[in-house]
Amino acid sequence: MRHIVMRRFGNTFAQGVMYAFTVLALIPLGLVLWFTASNGLPAVSHLEFFLNSQRPTGIPGGGVANAIAGTAIIVGIASLAAIPVGVLSGIYLAEYGAGRWASWVRLASDVLVGAPSIALGLFAYALVVVPQHHFSGISASVALAILMLPVVVRTTEGAVGLIPNGLRESGLALGLPRWRVSLQLILPAAAPGVITGALLAVARAAGETAPVLFTAFGNQFLTLDPNRFMSTLPLVVFRDALTPYKDLQQEAWGAALVLVVMVLVINLGSRWVLRRQIRLARQL
Repeated sequence: MRHIVMRRFGNTFAQGVMYAFTVLALIPLGLVLWFTASNGLPAVSHLEFFLNSQRPTGIPGGGVANAIAGTAIIVGIASLAAIPVGVLSGIYLAEYGAGRWASWVRLASDVLVGAPSIALGLFAYALVVVPQHHFSGISASVALAILMLPVVVRTTEGAVGLIPNGLRESGLALGLPRWRVSLQLILPAAAPGVITGALLAVARAAGETAPVLFTAFGNQFLTLDPNRFMSTLPLVVFRDALTPYKDLQQEAWGAALVLVVMVLVINLGSRWVLRRQIRLARQL
């Protein structure tokens, strides 16, 4: 009897410690969200904040339309470049990657995942900006694509690797070539994990400052041409927050809130996709 009581006490104590550390881990996130929302809501409460571009200090009506458009264009181009290549590379590593070449690709992906983003920005600066002799959204997309690529590769490899071998064997037994089995059977089955990894890579790229600082440089005017200077939300936060002017600091807080909400929506969307696909798989 005493042994059972001690086990119950140990279980209750372990659960309490687990809950306590969970709350402790959530405190920094809660403080960041609360502080950003409390300081950014006065800026985003006006519609002109989303419709107007940045204006010099002292001139009312400034907004971050140029930064929102720049973020969408730069991250969109980077996604179009990185996600298809990353997905195909991840499928190759999971389905065919058993040799030395695959080991080198995995090592390179792991190194790139942990590489400082400022180093990737310098690389894109030397690769694209210097030959073109000007900053541009294209060069920023190159930097963010390099940043996103290893994340997509490793998450895709992990998602495809979890698919049971029975599905592969059934496709091969029907006479399908292996590449069709990988693309038409394995990839749709691994879609929840692949989509989640791609969305997480997009969220990470949207919040990066250093690669964009060395490539897009920033632009206070609204432009949709990726071959010109472009601004992003992280650049607005970085530059306006360092100024001594209250209106620009308020603009920085508003841009930070928009960026946090954007990243939060992307993460919630990835979780929704994953749960929906799991629910559909259980129904089948």
